[in-house]
Amino acid sequence: MKEVLTTCPYCGCGCGFYLMVNEKEEITGVVPSAEHPVSRGRLCVKGWNVFEFINSPDRLLSPLAREAGSLRETGWDDALNKTAGKLKEIIKKYGPDAVGFFSSAKCTNEENYLFMKFARAVVGTNNIDHCARL
Repeated sequence: MKEVLTTCPYCGCGCGFYLMVNEKEEITGVVPSAEHPVSRGRLCVKGWNVFEFINSPDRLLSPLAREAGSLRETGWDDALNKTAGKLKEIIKKYGPDAVGFFSSAKCTNEENYLFMKFARAVVGTNNIDHCARL
């Protein structure tokens, strides 16, 4: 078994644990990092079960684009270009406050900070919220 140190994706706390990887490169479990300054060898129930979604048959592995009412797989460049184009179109037509940004507790604090800076400094809107307030 190989152990790979990583950060839990479920909240902004940033708990540390090791992913247990077998010889087939499959993730089979987690072990909390005793030395990690946040989690100090402990994990919540989400952290203990974090690896289960990785091999789920329902997991999306590539972006999807809607065309003629149905979804098709597309590449990241295409998906990001379409998203950026639609955002620019809406902002040009209705102004920056016509869009809003909704962030996630599954992001790190640093990712949420960058998201907020993008919304305010690049797009020009204060329409930002976070799922932890719900």
